[in-house]
Amino acid sequence: MGLVRAVPVSGMLPKGTKVLSIGLHPRSLDYRKMPEGVTKESLTARIQAANSALREAGFDVVTCLVDPDPGTAEAAVAQALGAGSFGLAMIGGGVRMVPEHTLVFERLVNVLTEATPGIRLCFNSSPETTIDALRRWIEP
Repeated sequence: MGLVRAVPVSGMLPKGTKVLSIGLHPRSLDYRKMPEGVTKESLTARIQAANSALREAGFDVVTCLVDPDPGTAEAAVAQALGAGSFGLAMIGGGVRMVPEHTLVFERLVNVLTEATPGIRLCFNSSPETTIDALRRWIEP
């Protein structure tokens, strides 16, 4: 059995790198499982504020909000990838951190890496941390 070697990641991506920001669509969530006070309206407002902050900071971002169905989510991301050449994809915490969304996460990672070899991935934990996730990988 061969050894698996870690491939070193080179430096940061250049400013102007196109980013695909992927998250679950607020209409598709079960708010009974959310922390108290989180509603479709409040989450939508937080996502919109985060997207505005990204654009104001100069990031070239395409937002792709997906449903939790793995096939539908994969198809939406594949379609979004047709909008240009992406160097970075951000996959939101709602996709990664909820155990019942594991298959969605796997399918999204696979469609991203198969359709765009060499794409980098980054992750947030909330809409408010998206800008920090992008700044870890794209030069200011």
